[in-house]
Amino acid sequence: MSGRGDCSLFVVVLLYLCVTATCKFPTLDHLKAQASDKTQGRAVVELLRRLLGNRSTEFIVIVNKSLSNDSLDVCELRSTKNNRIVATGNTGVSVASGIYNYLKYFCNCHVSWSGDQLNLPRPLPKLSGVLRINTQHRFRYYQNVCTVSYSSVWWDWPRWEREIDWMALNGINLPLAFTGQEALWQEVYRALGLHQSEIEEFFSGPAFLAWNRMGNMFKFGGPLPQSWHVNQLTLQFKILERMRSFGMIPVLPAFSGNIPKGILRLHPEANVTRLGPWAHFNCSFSCSYILDPRDPLFLRIGSLYLSQVVRQFGTDHIYNTDTFNEMIPPSSDPAYLSAVSRSVFASMTAVDPQAIWLMQGWLFFNAAAFWKPAQIRALLHGVPLGRMIVLDLFAETEPIFSYTESFYGQPFIWCMLQNFGGNSGLFGTVESVNSGLFKALHFPNSTMVGVGMTPEGIEQNPVMYELMSELAWRKEPVNLVKWASLYAVRRYGTTRDSLITTWRLLFSSVYNCTLPHYRNHNHSPLVRRPSFHMKTDLWYNPADLFEAWKLMIQASPSLMSKETFRYDLVDVTREVLQVLTSSFYLDLTDAFHQQKLPELLTTAGVLIYDLLPELNRLLSSDHHFLLGKWLERAKSFAIDEEEAELYDMNARNQVTLWGPSGEIQDYASKEWGGLMEDYYAQRWGLFVQTLVECLDSGQPFKQDAFNQAVFQVEKGFIYNGRKYPTKPQGDTYEITRRIFLKYYPLALKTLKGLS
Repeated sequence: MSGRGDCSLFVVVLLYLCVTATCKFPTLDHLKAQASDKTQGRAVVELLRRLLGNRSTEFIVIVNKSLSNDSLDVCELRSTKNNRIVATGNTGVSVASGIYNYLKYFCNCHVSWSGDQLNLPRPLPKLSGVLRINTQHRFRYYQNVCTVSYSSVWWDWPRWEREIDWMALNGINLPLAFTGQEALWQEVYRALGLHQSEIEEFFSGPAFLAWNRMGNMFKFGGPLPQSWHVNQLTLQFKILERMRSFGMIPVLPAFSGNIPKGILRLHPEANVTRLGPWAHFNCSFSCSYILDPRDPLFLRIGSLYLSQVVRQFGTDHIYNTDTFNEMIPPSSDPAYLSAVSRSVFASMTAVDPQAIWLMQGWLFFNAAAFWKPAQIRALLHGVPLGRMIVLDLFAETEPIFSYTESFYGQPFIWCMLQNFGGNSGLFGTVESVNSGLFKALHFPNSTMVGVGMTPEGIEQNPVMYELMSELAWRKEPVNLVKWASLYAVRRYGTTRDSLITTWRLLFSSVYNCTLPHYRNHNHSPLVRRPSFHMKTDLWYNPADLFEAWKLMIQASPSLMSKETFRYDLVDVTREVLQVLTSSFYLDLTDAFHQQKLPELLTTAGVLIYDLLPELNRLLSSDHHFLLGKWLERAKSFAIDEEEAELYDMNARNQVTLWGPSGEIQDYASKEWGGLMEDYYAQRWGLFVQTLVECLDSGQPFKQDAFNQAVFQVEKGFIYNGRKYPTKPQGDTYEITRRIFLKYYPLALKTLKGLS
C-alpha cells in the first residue's frame, strides 16, 4: 500500500477486523445499570412480593455488580438449610430472570400476559450445589416503536408495572421508553415560536402516535388534549424510575428530522423536503415535512429536544430515532446518506458526548430496492463504528446481517419480530428462532451484541416470547420437543400426557412456519373485507391443530379453573373456527360461480347464523378477548365527554379501518368479542346478501360497489356509540364443548376434502 489514503484505509480495515473478531465494543461499556445494588435488590424483592405474596420471603435477593467482570449478566442460586433460595446476581434483572428460571424448571411455574400458574411446591425444591445462569449476550432488547400504539397506548400504571415485572423476569435489560415524549416536543415547539394550533395540527391521535413519531403521518385522530400530555408524562416518570430500579437501560427518543409545517413559517429558508404519501394516505394526513439533517436548523432543533429529554428524563446514553422509516430518501448518493447519519448523530453528541444511536434496521428490508450495499454502508458509516447499534428487526425471517457483513462493522441485535399489527392468531417460527440467533453469533466476524423481541403488537402467542427470552441465556439451541413438553407442564401445572402431546402438535405445526419470507400478518378471510381474492393457504397441516383441539377439549373439565388453560382453550378453538371460516368461504365462492343458490344459502346460513355468533360468544367468555376492555381503557384517560369520544374513535379506528377511509384497513385486526359480532359478522352478512342478490338478478358481483356499501358498515361501527361488555359473559367450557360437538366432525370432513 502506498499513500496516506491507502494507509488510513488499512488502519480502518484492521480496526474493523479487531472489533468484529472479538465482538467487543469498548464504546458500549458505559451502557450499564445506574441504580445502586441496594436499589436493584429492593426492586426484585418488591417484584417477588407482587408475584408470590407471602411465599416471596422464601427467596433471599442479593445484587452485587462485582459478580460479573465482563459486563455479561449472571445469577447464582443456592438453597439454605431452612429451605430458602438465595439468588445473587450482578443486576436486578439478572437476579429476577435467575429466579424465574428456578420457578420454571424446579417449581413448574409460569408467568405470562394471559395468566400465571404459580402453584409453588411447599417447601421449595432444594438445589444441590450452586445453579449458575449466565448469558453471552450483552443486551436483551424489547419493543418495537409500533408496540406503543398497537398494544400499550391505553395502559395505566398497574398495567405498566406488570409489564416491567415481566421484562425483568424475562431478562430484558434494554427496553424502549417512548411514553410522554410529545409533552416535551410541545415545549420545544413553543420555545421555537410555533402557535398552539400549529402544534395541534401536527400530533396525531394516541392510537397513531408511533407513525407520527416516525414521520409517516400527522394530525389524524388528533388533536392531543393537554390532559393526555400530563398523564403520559406522569406515567413516563414512573416507568423510567421502575426500569432503572431493576438495572435496565431505557432507550429514549431523539430527533429524526420530522417537523410540523409551522417551522416553515418561522424558517422559510430551511432546507425541507415534503415527502410523498405514506401507505394509502393522501397528503391531508401524510406527505410529512422532513428537515434536511445537514441544515443548521436540524442541529438546533435536535439538540434542543434532546436537552429537554435529558433534563426531564435523565439519561442512560442510548437514544432511538429512525430516519427514512418506510420512506425513500431524496437521494441515493452515498455521500448524502453518510452526511445524513453524521448529522443525526451530531445532534445527539452535542447534548450527550457519550450518546449511542439505536436504529431499527427495518428500512433496509422494507425498501430493499433502494438500500443496496453502497447505500447501507454509507448510512451506517456516517457514525463511528461502535457508536450505533442496529436492530436486525425481523431476523427470524429476513436477517439483514447475513448480507451486510454484520452491518459493515456496526454492532447489531438479532431480533424476533413475530407479530404485525397485534393480530390475533396462532403463529410462530420456532425452528428459525431456535437456531437463528446462534447462527448470527457464530457468523464470520459477527458484531452481534444482543438479542431482542420487537413485535409490533403483544399479548398473544406468549409461548414464542418465553422461548425467545430463554434462548438469550442458553449456550446452544434447545430440544424443541422437550421444551414444548416442559412448557405444557408449567403452563397448566399438570403432567398430563395429553396436554404434553397438545403442545408438541402445536410446536410442529402452527408454531413452526418454515415458508421463506413469510410475514405473520393474519391473512384469514375471517378478518378481511370479503372479496373473491382472499388467501386461504396455511403454513401448517390443520389436522395437527384439530387433534390438539380435541385433546384440549377432553382435558378441559378438570382444568377450567386455570386461567392459562382457559385462555389457550379459547385461543385454539378460535383458531379452528378461523380455519373453518376459510373452508366456508371457498364453498361460498364455489357455489356462487357455479350459480348454485341453494348450496350458497346453506353454507352462508351456517357461517352467518351459527359459526360467527358462536365465535363471538366464545371470545366474549374470556376477559382477554374483549373489545369492551380496549375501549374502556381508552376512555378512562378522558376528563370529559369530548375527550372520551376522541379516544373511543382512536381505539375503534385503529383495529378496523386504520385511517379515515380504510387506508391500512384490517392491518391491526383483532378477534375479540363484540368486534366479531358488530364488525366482521356484519361484513360477511352483507357479502352473502350481495351474492344472493346477484344470483337472483343475474347480475355480476362488482367489488367496487360492494366496497362502497361495506365501508358504510365499517364506518358505522366506529361511530355506533355502543358500549361493549368489559367482563366475560357465558361459560367457556359449555361454549367450547358445544362448538366442538358441532364443528369437529366438519373439521375432519374438511381435511378429507383437502387430501
